[in-house]
Amino acid sequence: MNLLEDEMDFEYYCQKNKFAYDNVLRRETKGIPISMIHLMQHSHIERIAEVPPGSYIKDPVNVYLKAQKKMNVDIIDQFIPENPLTMGDGGYEGKQKTSTTGAHKITVNGMDINTPEDVISHMEAYIFPKIQVEIKNFKEESYIEQIFQSEIKIQQLFGEDILKTGYAFCPFPFMRYGTYGYVGYFCAFALYPEVMEKDFKLQAELAYLKNKAAAKAYQLYKLPPLYRADHDMTDSRGTLVNIKDMERLWFPYFEKCYKPIIDAKVTVIWHCDGNITPMVPGLIECGVKGFQGFQYEDGVDYIKLCKMKTRDNEDLYIRAGVSVTRTLPMGNPDDIKKELKFLVENGPKTGLSLSISSSMVPGVKWENVKTLIEGLNYYRTHGRS
Repeated sequence: MNLLEDEMDFEYYCQKNKFAYDNVLRRETKGIPISMIHLMQHSHIERIAEVPPGSYIKDPVNVYLKAQKKMNVDIIDQFIPENPLTMGDGGYEGKQKTSTTGAHKITVNGMDINTPEDVISHMEAYIFPKIQVEIKNFKEESYIEQIFQSEIKIQQLFGEDILKTGYAFCPFPFMRYGTYGYVGYFCAFALYPEVMEKDFKLQAELAYLKNKAAAKAYQLYKLPPLYRADHDMTDSRGTLVNIKDMERLWFPYFEKCYKPIIDAKVTVIWHCDGNITPMVPGLIECGVKGFQGFQYEDGVDYIKLCKMKTRDNEDLYIRAGVSVTRTLPMGNPDDIKKELKFLVENGPKTGLSLSISSSMVPGVKWENVKTLIEGLNYYRTHGRS
């Protein structure tokens, strides 16, 4: 790939894709940009990309990207072109069950995790020392360069048509149910809150160092100032642990480690799975300026949320999406049109982009996929008119 010198700078791509960049900055735009549409059904990806059947498996990156461009996608943060390889026409085809997908036995570092006490023992023996070593050995300059090289490589792959925004390099304390399973981890959370707080504190100390470096990367390399934070902490009922416990044990450390990114004027948006409602006030108070996803059927009040303000009294940035759990798999084209209209009419006047609420798993009718793409492109061209 022969690149001009200015194509090594994000400023070049921001200027070339001013439509998407203005949206990131929450400026007024004529149309409404489209964010990544992550389809998992291979035949849909191939049909959109206009390639022969079987092409996706042979060349997943280029076929997936071609499909995104054919749909006129403007913004992508999480580029996961090979993720649909885990799916077949009947859905998930993963052979090996994990701690969160039904494994009968959970073993980590040779330790069997059968009780809450096993979770605590493993954290104290392995997790905490590992984080402490990472803190001691952290090199800011190396992390800054790592961020830039990773982001610019993907941006160069996208070319001038799609703007790459931030994902996966600004960490924060996460819950370890992915390591220990839901039962073991959440029982340990309830029984040993002081150990959980120590975990969040250590994670936040390392995250602060990385986010301070990330803030410098944003300023030094003119990265588009939009970042999506992503960790599932809610289900259809609300938060996975009591919100009062989160306010005491988690939010203070999240706010501390994200301060460098917030202070750098990066718009941080939060990915919403489940009923995010109880977390919204705390996230906004910490400096989060927008939201993405939304499972409306779980009780998320889209209209109310879109009327909320940031802690600086600005409109929120909203990445709205047609429901992948209700409307797309169970509805018809009229339902999709109505939902898009609803999202547009009730979304913020600036800083609104459109997509789907999460990944679209196999089984959605082509007629619905086609209607979705046509609808997104209508609002991309016409905006609210």
